Amino acid sequence: MAKNIKTEYNDLGLGTKTSSGSFRSLNKDGTFNVKKTNVPFLERINFFHSLITMPWLHFFGLIVSGYLIANILFAFIYLIIGVEHLTGINALSVSGKFIEAFFFSAQTITTLGYGRVAPVGILANCIAAIESLLGLLAFALATGLLYGRFSKPSGRIKYSSCAVLAPYQDINAFMFRVVNPQNNQLLEVEVNVSFSMKKENSELRDFYSLELERNKIVFFPYMWTIVHPINEASPLFKLKEAEMLARNAEFIVMMKAFDESFSQTVYSRSSYKASEIKWGEKFVYLVKWEEEGVSVDVGKIDETEKVKLN
Repeated sequence: MAKNIKTEYNDLGLGTKTSSGSFRSLNKDGTFNVKKTNVPFLERINFFHSLITMPWLHFFGLIVSGYLIANILFAFIYLIIGVEHLTGINALSVSGKFIEAFFFSAQTITTLGYGRVAPVGILANCIAAIESLLGLLAFALATGLLYGRFSKPSGRIKYSSCAVLAPYQDINAFMFRVVNPQNNQLLEVEVNVSFSMKKENSELRDFYSLELERNKIVFFPYMWTIVHPINEASPLFKLKEAEMLARNAEFIVMMKAFDESFSQTVYSRSSYKASEIKWGEKFVYLVKWEEEGVSVDVGKIDETEKVKLN
């Protein structure tokens, strides 16, 4: 490997120490492979971040669960003070009274109020007033979170599941592909690729910034193959596959683009381990020119074919 022409830096914030094996600093979905322990509970809580980033199914499940629990709780409170303080309840059994109290609570918490059942007396009216206030606040919060989730910009860039080491001009190059699978337009797309591997006979890591064929494009309508030429200035120069695997190499990708839909800058991250690189293969060209325009087969982003390296 070249000793005097590598650009080395340690500013990724990922640390220079590592474990052996399949450890990766950055997961494929862009999340960091870091677990923080011994953090006080109050310092660890971030309700807004959790509610904005959790899966949609979990979010709606939490909303529905909170709605049901609140109504069940207030239904029990109405039972405790006595349903005689609620007009219009004709049920005789405890279960029947509870069901009617539950639906009265649902009408109160949503400020709907059909009018058949109404509170009578100071205590019942106070409880109903408190419930309606909590309902207004809760639904306002849920509406804000729902809007925040819809309006939250995200760069849903699709990465090829593998990278390749293929011929490039009269040398070889490290390559991977990205595509925007959605119809929104991304502009001024920039990419930065860093290379990390363990030092020889050490558990410490080196980090290098890789020079790319091009690190910025103005428009992103097609599939983009990102290329790092492996010349004498590259930290990959003369690096063999076995050595890359033994030194637990990792390629860290960071992308930035301007999303026209949100008029905001969005970010995307991913990584490739040495085991996810196909040596002596190249990506199959997927752009087709048709009468109606250009067609890009996104489903074949991972398709490769064998090729002889330089």
